Amino acid sequence: MITLTKTAVRALVVAGAMAVTSVGAMASGDGGHKYEKQDWTFSGPFGKFDKAQLQRGFQIYREVCSSCHSLDYIAFRNLGQEGALGYTDDEVKAIAADYDIEDGPDSEGDMFTRPGKPFDHFPSPFPNVEAAAAANGGKAPPDLSLIAKARAASVGPDVGVEVFNDILRMIWHPVTAYQEYGPDYIYALLTSYEETPEELEETVGDKYYNPAFGSGVAIGMAPPLSDELVDYTDGTPMTTEQYAKDVTSFLMWAAEPKLEERKRVGVNALIFLVVFSFLMFFTKRKLWSKVKH
Repeated sequence: MITLTKTAVRALVVAGAMAVTSVGAMASGDGGHKYEKQDWTFSGPFGKFDKAQLQRGFQIYREVCSSCHSLDYIAFRNLGQEGALGYTDDEVKAIAADYDIEDGPDSEGDMFTRPGKPFDHFPSPFPNVEAAAAANGGKAPPDLSLIAKARAASVGPDVGVEVFNDILRMIWHPVTAYQEYGPDYIYALLTSYEETPEELEETVGDKYYNPAFGSGVAIGMAPPLSDELVDYTDGTPMTTEQYAKDVTSFLMWAAEPKLEERKRVGVNALIFLVVFSFLMFFTKRKLWSKVKH
């Protein structure tokens, strides 16, 4: 059996950390772009969603994103659930009623449309994937329900390094461990549109230049946000950066609507385990205190 001293263990951990840091100090996507760490209210084990920000992000989705992108896994009733956007039941009903939902067949076998109800899911802007692709240059826009999780950036060239790096983060920074790579990617994508450099004009073609795009620099989606595009009524700055941050937070909620509940249960479980460990330790000492060795 191999026995390692504390010094040896510490040296191995430090060496591993240095190796991981050399691979990727910041989150990076498939294209090698560095994504700057953003300050999110939902970061860390005690993070929570900002309800006002979620409502603004939902407004951005409704007025800008919903014309092309679906939200298939979200029902209207989810907007009013605990840990969600803070809407009342009446507000949820009013939001749902603004949408036309295809239903049926009726008694004569025909499909019909009706106002949405809280149990309905957000309707897709296109009847099928083929129609979505035909309207968007041959490629259907992705569904945004899980985009904040699906677009998580990696920290290294393989899964092993990524897992090891996450473990190190939890060891050395258990309270400030940062795992919001997906939101960082979305925010970077929405705010990184630039004029196409002359040397890349042939590569980009009739698409748009965005160095933050994970699959390259040429993206088919036109810049969706611009200053003063959507009217805010709460005095929040109407800038591209603020819009991007708000809608990204909303998409993070859509991808993980139970985030606050999960963190609350996790913290309670950790507190229980700490208290239980102390009780077991003192119980062991009490039971074995009179035993002669």
